[in-house]
Amino acid sequence: MKDVDLYRVLFEERLAGLPSPEVFRLPTRTPDPDRVAVMMPFDAAFNPVWESLREAVLESGWRCQRADDIWENHAIIQDIVELIARSKVVVCDLTGKNANVFYEVGIAHTLGREVVLITQSAADVPFDLQHLRHIQYLGNSEGLEQLKESLLDRLRFLMDR
Repeated sequence: MKDVDLYRVLFEERLAGLPSPEVFRLPTRTPDPDRVAVMMPFDAAFNPVWESLREAVLESGWRCQRADDIWENHAIIQDIVELIARSKVVVCDLTGKNANVFYEVGIAHTLGREVVLITQSAADVPFDLQHLRHIQYLGNSEGLEQLKESLLDRLRFLMDR
């Protein structure tokens, strides 16, 4: 008996009878063991949050990317899907109930990635995700430092698995 991931085999071979998305192609590659993707609103107000997340990941020796770091495909959604597929962990900031981030959370969950939810307000976590743990943070310097430490703790656990 072979030690294989049956889901991955069925997924890659399309034997499961599932329809394929029409908006983007699903990559079948294995995630990089040291890559963390960050999904968050692209707004200047989130720049300090992005810097805290990026610092936490980089200080631990892992690679950290956001969709605006890459331009490999004509369609941005393809770059986003491929970034999620290449990443072992996907950090998603639900602050502000950004529809794009919710969409990306769904893609990450569908691809079986480890997802770390963060938010400035628990009220921004939609009903379908409320059963999952999240890291809540304040947008000030002390809150961002705590976010960085909390994320580091979670990433250390996930990246060692």
